[in-house]
Amino acid sequence: MKVDLAGRVAVVSGASAGLGRAIAQGLAEAGADVVIGSRNPDAIKRAAGEIAGSTGRQAVGVPADVSRADAAAALLSAAMTRFGKINILVANAGGPPPGSALTLTDADWEQAFRQNLMSAVWLIRGAVPSMKAQGGGRILTVITSGVKVPIPNLVLSNVFRSGVVALTKTLSFELAPHKILVNNLAPGRIRTDRTRAIDEAAARAGNRPVDVIEREVSAGIPLGRYGDPKEYAAMAVFLASDQASYITGTTILIDGGATRAMQ
Repeated sequence: MKVDLAGRVAVVSGASAGLGRAIAQGLAEAGADVVIGSRNPDAIKRAAGEIAGSTGRQAVGVPADVSRADAAAALLSAAMTRFGKINILVANAGGPPPGSALTLTDADWEQAFRQNLMSAVWLIRGAVPSMKAQGGGRILTVITSGVKVPIPNLVLSNVFRSGVVALTKTLSFELAPHKILVNNLAPGRIRTDRTRAIDEAAARAGNRPVDVIEREVSAGIPLGRYGDPKEYAAMAVFLASDQASYITGTTILIDGGATRAMQ
């Protein structure tokens, strides 16, 4: 099945590396022009250049820390200024720090709230008017398998990304009459800098080599390995396409079968 996103404009936040970067690459390979954001100005400029160079599509890099409302608005404004429309939004933000619910500070909670819940609110609220004007659109969020089965020591991610699920489920009802589809992508262990950092933290805590941690984690995944970011991005590209026109309000796990949950 060939996905054709030619003529569409996608905005992807948190896209200088990891899952956001892989999604932006996949969307551009399918024919979309992309506007990508990141807190790191040099990294996002470099990522945009690499995407444009490898796909032949237009790619615009915007420094944007989407834990701030003004930065989220600036990312969307860049897309509207350059292309005059937004067809696809991928709301992604870096993962909050690990820690126990009883030891994390109020500042930790506040920052995670802004970074992982309010960023989605700001981006979606800002993108919807253009999607309505275009007669439809696609909204995807990058969350976590912790919304299905909470992940130990990642309470901030578990809590606020569960809030994103509640947000998008509600919006799927409100936006369906406008042909705007809203879905969540929940990764398990995908090989990124984020999962490497989690493994390294576990290794330090147990005074063990990080490769031992990775082998133990892999043993608990039915497919026996970590995922590749391209495998995750492939689902995002599909959900952004016309072939996914009857899917909305759902959370899809890309986790090698690791999550032990019925729903």
